[in-house]
Amino acid sequence: MATTHHPRLAFDGWASLAREDPQAFEQQRLHVLEQAILEAPERLQQRLRCLQWKLDRIRETAATPLAASIRMQQLLWDNVTGPRGLLASLQGGENPGSSEKPPAISAKILDFRR
Repeated sequence: MATTHHPRLAFDGWASLAREDPQAFEQQRLHVLEQAILEAPERLQQRLRCLQWKLDRIRETAATPLAASIRMQQLLWDNVTGPRGLLASLQGGENPGSSEKPPAISAKILDFRR
């Protein structure tokens, strides 16, 4: 199975640029992110900007790159398996982008006396 690589995502080139010129790396990173957002449908661009803002705050506040990566991965899984995530949307036909709160879960608590 052939693997295609997009030239702007070549890992070795990015790693080399980050080591040799961190400022140029950051400028190029911002440029590529902006281009990706602009290539998305207009109705999704604001949502993508908000997501990128959240990811940038995670990077800024994390103690290490590994810590940032772990927090970003947790965010991803929350959006897949959380109560309003992709999985719930696929199983229940809910709209994951809606502002509606998920229905409250209630249960009858039984009193077991000794």
